[in-house]
Parts: sequence; structure tokens; C-alpha cells
Amino acid sequence: MAKRRLHLLKRPKNTHTVNQIPGTMTYVGHKAGNETKLDVIDYNKEAYERFSSKSTEDAFKFMDEDRITWFNIDGLNNISEIEKLGKHYELHPLVLEDIVNTGQRPKIEEYQDYLFIVAKMLYFEQRGDSHEIVQEHISFIVGSNYLLSFQESDGDVFNPVRERIETAKGRIRSRSADYLMFALLDAIIDNYFIVIDDMSDRIEALEESLFTAQPNDDITIEIQDLKKNILRIRRAVFPLREVISRLEKLESELIEEKTKNYLRDLYDHIIQISENIDIYREMIWGLMDMYMTTISNKMNEVMKVLTIMASIFIPLTFIAGIYGMNFEYIPELQWHYSYFVLWGVMIFVFLMMLYYFKRKKWL
Repeated sequence: MAKRRLHLLKRPKNTHTVNQIPGTMTYVGHKAGNETKLDVIDYNKEAYERFSSKSTEDAFKFMDEDRITWFNIDGLNNISEIEKLGKHYELHPLVLEDIVNTGQRPKIEEYQDYLFIVAKMLYFEQRGDSHEIVQEHISFIVGSNYLLSFQESDGDVFNPVRERIETAKGRIRSRSADYLMFALLDAIIDNYFIVIDDMSDRIEALEESLFTAQPNDDITIEIQDLKKNILRIRRAVFPLREVISRLEKLESELIEEKTKNYLRDLYDHIIQISENIDIYREMIWGLMDMYMTTISNKMNEVMKVLTIMASIFIPLTFIAGIYGMNFEYIPELQWHYSYFVLWGVMIFVFLMMLYYFKRKKWL
């Protein structure tokens, strides 16, 4: 079990894109078995329409400037379908490359007719009796009246946004595509809080077990797992902080001035998460130090007991060694009660040693 868990801590390295021509689309993720699915939500303040398809060509008919269209593509392994969509919306080849490159860090790039944003989506996935943190690569193309989102597989954190669009809750149906972009980023960051809160609970539980339970290899593996997860979260959050900051300061016709107020609030949230990550990271390192200190203290207790026992038996061994010598003339050997006297002396020494250690509070 320990070997299997430690194997999971090793981060695989992707070398699929090494020495390739810039702009070459190569999917480097681990979810290649998923087929591409298209989910389209087309809406404005008065109208709402939604449908699903397996062909990206079905999205080409939505070009109405009076509506906002959200195209969500699940599955990055189908390169040809994504190329069709990129050709239709005249996306740069480097953008298409970064869409399918799951190793790309979060970033933002500004083009003439659209914005390109890369983020990392974190959520929990049930695996057996436990849940594990899943990191998924997600990209956004934000245009004047449309938004494209590319995900690795089914399942995301956007259901509350879809529900708000469908039920016309809030202001999302009356705003442009930049507000939809904000809503999706806000959903991603809100889910960061859930992941961080779970990390906090695990750290507190592990900290308590270090004081109450016997140290074992499972605790070490748990600490290593926490370190792995906090680093994964940190790699997702810290670059996204730069993305939100640039969005807030970006001078682009695609982002309305009133949307920037919401982006400033979003930046405050990502700063709060970053600070919590730093705190929890220090706590995890502290857990490792605490674990090593606990092991050291228990070892010291064992050595203390062994030292006291050795100290007690050293004078007894000395007495037994003297009377175990093979000299012909040892006067005490001829006494009638010498055996009992020797036992009495040894017991007296033993009791005096115990009294001395007790008085020194070593016992």
C-alpha cells in the first residue's frame, strides 16, 4: 500500500511537445478515451436555447449578434474537431496548441478579436471510499458575443452558472460575454475555496492524530500526500492571480468597465486563497517537523528507560563481577551468611538508585 501511494506522488513528465513545430496541436493529457461533446447555450435577456452535439460544426449557425452564445467543448483528444472550430473563429495556431496542451500554465493573451485565457479547474472526484482532488485543464476564448470553453472531460463546476442562465437569475442574461467569462472564472475560484477548506480539515485532523495516535508510516504517507496536493493547488492558483490582475487592468473593447468592478472582487478572492495556501503550506511543513519531533521524543523516552535500567545494573554487575573472580582467598566466601548479605547489599543499592532517580524526577 505504501509503495503504491508513494508512486502516485511522482509527477509524470510530458515530452510530447518537445522539438515540434510551434503551433502543432498535440494532446498531452491522460483522458484520451473521451469523445468530443459540444454543449451550446444561446441566450439574451428574453430568450434561451440549449442543445448538445458531437460535432462542432453545429455551432457555426450561432452568429446572432443580439445573443450571447456559450460553446462548451468536452474532450481535447479530438484534434480535428477543435481545428474546425479554430478555423471558423480564426484562432491563432499557437492558441490551438495551448488549448490541447494540458501542461500549459494559466495565462491570458490578447488578440485583435478575442481574448485567450487558460486556467486550471480543481474539484473532488469520488474514488472508492475516499475523494481525491482532480486538476483539469480549461481554456476560454472570449469574443464580442460568444465564449468558447474547452475542457478535458465531462464534469465541471459550472452548473450554478448554467442554472442562473436558464432561470434568468441575477444579471447574467442581460450582460455581455465578458460577464459570462467572469461568472465562469468566479465558479472556478469559488471551488478553490472548497478544496482549500478540505485541506484545512485534513491538516487539523492529522495534527490531532500526531498527539493522540502512535506514529506510523501511514501518517508519513498522509503528510506527503498533503504536500503533493498543496503544491498542485499552488501551481493552479498563483498564475491565475496574475491572469485576474491583467484582466482587471486590460484596456480592451471586449471587457466593459462595469465588469472590471467584479474582476476586482475576483482578484480579492484569489489573493485570499493564495494567502491561505501559503499558511497551509507552512502548516504542512510544520506537521512533518512535528512528526519527526514526536518520533524523536518517543525514541528519547525509550533511551531514557534503557539508560536508567543500565545505570541501576552497573553497580550490581560490578558487585557480582568482584565475587565472581577465581581468587583462592576471598574472606567473605567463608562467611555463613555471606550469600544473603550480598543479596541484601544489592537490593539496598537497587532501592537507593531508584530513590535517587525519583528525587531527580528522572522517573
